[in-house]
Amino acid sequence: MPVDFLSDEQVARYRQFRPEVSVAELEQFFRLDTKALQAVAGKRRPATKLGWVVQWGTVRMLGTFLTEDPLDVPGAVLEFVAEQLNIDPACAIEYLSRPKTAYEHTWEIRDLLERSEFSKREQEVRDYLAARVWSTIEGPRALFDRAVVHMLREGILLPAGITTLTRLISEVRRAEHARVYRTLAERAGPELRARLAELLQVPADRRVSELERLRTAPMRASGRVMVAELHRVAEIVGLGAGAVRVEPVPAVKLSALARYGLVSKAPTLRDLESDRQAATLLATVRHLETSSVDDALDVLDLLITSNLLARAERADKAEQLRTFPKLCKAARTMASAVQVLMSAPEDRLVSLVEVWKAIEEVVPREKLVSAVETVAAFVPTTDDDAAAQWRAELVKRYRTVQGFIELLLEVIRFRAVEAGSAVLAMVRMAAAMAKSRRRYTPGDIAAHEELITGSWRPLIYRNPDVPEGQVDKAAFVLCAVMHLHHALRRRDVFAEGSERWSDPRARLLDGQAWQQARPRILTSLELEIEPAGHLAELAGALEGAYARVLDGLGTNTAVQFVGGRLQLEKLGAAEEPPLMKELRALLDDMLPRLDFPELLLEVFDRTGLPADFTHISGADSPMEDFGVSLAALIVAEACNVGLVPIEKPNVPALTRARLLQVDQGYLRGETIAAANARLIAAQAELDIVRCWGGGHIASADGLRFVVPVQNLYTGHNPIYFGRQRGATWLNVVNDQVMGIGGLVVPGTLRDSLFILDAIFNLDGGPKPETVVTDTASYSDIVSGLFAICGYQFSPRIADLADTRLWRTNTRAVYGPLEHMSRHVVRLDKIRAHWGNMLRVAGSLTMGTVRAYDLIRMLSADGRTTGLGEAFAHYGRISKTLHLLQFIADEGYRRMIGTQLNVQEARHRLARKIAFGNRGQLRQRYREGLEDQLGSLGLALNAVIWWNSLYLDAAVKQLREQGFPVTGEMCARLSPIQYDHINFLGRYAFSRADVAGGLRPFHDGAHEGA
Repeated sequence: MPVDFLSDEQVARYRQFRPEVSVAELEQFFRLDTKALQAVAGKRRPATKLGWVVQWGTVRMLGTFLTEDPLDVPGAVLEFVAEQLNIDPACAIEYLSRPKTAYEHTWEIRDLLERSEFSKREQEVRDYLAARVWSTIEGPRALFDRAVVHMLREGILLPAGITTLTRLISEVRRAEHARVYRTLAERAGPELRARLAELLQVPADRRVSELERLRTAPMRASGRVMVAELHRVAEIVGLGAGAVRVEPVPAVKLSALARYGLVSKAPTLRDLESDRQAATLLATVRHLETSSVDDALDVLDLLITSNLLARAERADKAEQLRTFPKLCKAARTMASAVQVLMSAPEDRLVSLVEVWKAIEEVVPREKLVSAVETVAAFVPTTDDDAAAQWRAELVKRYRTVQGFIELLLEVIRFRAVEAGSAVLAMVRMAAAMAKSRRRYTPGDIAAHEELITGSWRPLIYRNPDVPEGQVDKAAFVLCAVMHLHHALRRRDVFAEGSERWSDPRARLLDGQAWQQARPRILTSLELEIEPAGHLAELAGALEGAYARVLDGLGTNTAVQFVGGRLQLEKLGAAEEPPLMKELRALLDDMLPRLDFPELLLEVFDRTGLPADFTHISGADSPMEDFGVSLAALIVAEACNVGLVPIEKPNVPALTRARLLQVDQGYLRGETIAAANARLIAAQAELDIVRCWGGGHIASADGLRFVVPVQNLYTGHNPIYFGRQRGATWLNVVNDQVMGIGGLVVPGTLRDSLFILDAIFNLDGGPKPETVVTDTASYSDIVSGLFAICGYQFSPRIADLADTRLWRTNTRAVYGPLEHMSRHVVRLDKIRAHWGNMLRVAGSLTMGTVRAYDLIRMLSADGRTTGLGEAFAHYGRISKTLHLLQFIADEGYRRMIGTQLNVQEARHRLARKIAFGNRGQLRQRYREGLEDQLGSLGLALNAVIWWNSLYLDAAVKQLREQGFPVTGEMCARLSPIQYDHINFLGRYAFSRADVAGGLRPFHDGAHEGA
């Protein structure tokens, strides 16, 4: 039986010792316990004792006996055992003089440790593997490791031949996958199976299959696209896959089947075995039911914000510019009259006749009356009336909304919480009005009058173009759609069957699930059900922080009060240790020069990273030179150059067909995350990395990319994208300079809405304790969510002069800070909502709800819910603690600045790598953006890991040569260097000799490591 799916490392370590055994392993497996000491005491000869203990420890560590040579163990093992027995390890050779002795010892040890032969408990291992295959998407490599660990834990001896275990894994995977396929196919039934199979056919009048058409997401927003998307939703739902009960099959299996169905071509799916084809299509269509609703509502959101609102506001501004000269002229006229009035003598009474006579000498009365009328016509009387003009322009686009509003309510099942029920009722009324030809009166819409406010009232009730006694139907419909848009964004109205537009309240832990998870969550977050003690502790910490700041004002030369306003002196550059400049110059010269593809291949070979890229079906890659294909694809994606300069028709691993196969089957978010986790863990083991930090500080910031092609997941921002659209890559970087997570944000939405989601979905590394951001990411609610989830939220504050400090003690006097700290934290609001605040924290920790949805729900459109107010007040405590530490502690300020500088340096490296297409991304779908930017993040981490590896070796060599490299100097080194790496032009994928050690250093005066 071949073992192709195993890595060379797995094969090499099966039933074998590594060359070096750690001290921890010696202590764990070869330290004699009471039972072993009693057993070995009965042995007479030293060699017999030594051999017995070696076999005893071997089976505990490897799960097997070394039958050919029981003493084929590292020398450290013999020395460790001999030291315990107080005998000479050289006597070990005598143990092999009588082979039967070693054989008898294996049976004795097996009985002592209660170990069982694999053949007697094979069914138990089979059942364990079957349960893993059924409930997870682990590939055969992972299952192999799981099986070995399980047998070690359960006292089952490993089979002598590795193929016995690999054969078992293959058999179990085939059987369990067949059971999944059969279960889903049977539940689908023959009629649905036939409908699903028809999706793989290509109609005569089209060039793609029906499945390809249904799974193609929209790229732009318009009224026609909205209608088309709603029809797509209706068509997908009409297939009936959502009505099939699939509960026996784990959700993770359905997701894996759906992923395979979403990327595979129709001919590939047609060639699948019948049950597997039906199961794959069922899972795919069920996924499309959700994603198509999300796509339709994304189109609606973009249609309203970019097409309807933006165009109406542009038309309003154009009208303002058109009327601006008239308004200026009228204002000048009125100003002339007012100046005459203000120049009247104050020491005597002046009659109105005299005033008018003086004014008319400057401005004729008729001209002044005309000017007043002009100003009254163009200047709104209230703030809400300022929107009257663009709302009037919006109403002119009624036809766009009329074309889909009825279909929208027919196709998508909207639900509402209490705050959104009136909006949903108004939208249903608007849909009925849009399809009707009858005329409506104010009485017909009286039930919705409370939502018709401000400048909407005259547009709806007093339109001069509508007969008296009737309402303007178009204005009412547009008013309802705007309310729907706001309610959807707040999640007061939500869509059933949606993922991104669902009700976040329904995703919060509740009932039995919350009762079971609550003790563990509260323990991990160090919180209690009753908030009294916790709030008292926070109040005490706040008082202590105020006291420390006030006590240190006399010696804190960075703080000044100018006109009663606090000003903080900017930090200068920290003084560097002696010889720091010389050390950097030496290291820069020593780093080997190489091309980017060579670097990637070396990282792959040294870390085994390609093993994390499993096929979308769950299998591991059997491809020859898979690492070369993977490296080439990452170069194409990260450098943003595409496949043309990478592919080589005469190299099997670099043909276009192979690269497309790897792209579609292996390169996706979950495999990229697994590869990043491997790099993060590998880098943290290097000695020099510990000088940079422990991984407990992280920063989050966005890198902007122009996307000049149509993509629904982009947005406008003239500051970053000019007249085009773009997206933001929000990435999280730890103090070891590794990217530990990231996500793609449409346009430039506020980072604070997404940072928590990025933090809760890290690829690897320890959980950060402090999260650093820039000022733009700050809000009180966000600060409160970070605090209750156990994070110190530390935004850099650009200007403290107008910043508020908050207090819990209303009687305290804070001296020079008194004017900044007048606002009081409402602890009563926190107490009132504490139970729900804990539930939110638990749900975020468990990953059942997105922070983005919660923040939009808690505060949007200037309105904050009661729970949102509680989080805001809770956040004001941690915000004030942060600000006070920021004022008092230069080291804290410097830490924040240093971490943000690290992030900015990584962004510069990212721009250096992603040089192709002028740094603009040309992906038309959200998944394409995520995969490409994920590849860029992996490439960044590969460069950081490689630089860290060689910096570590170079520093050690310089120390050996006598250069006084200190820990303080190492802490100031950075792995963000790229002058020695060529990213341009040459794409030769040649490997370094990993077995021969590191590459030679560049400077000929230094020998290679």
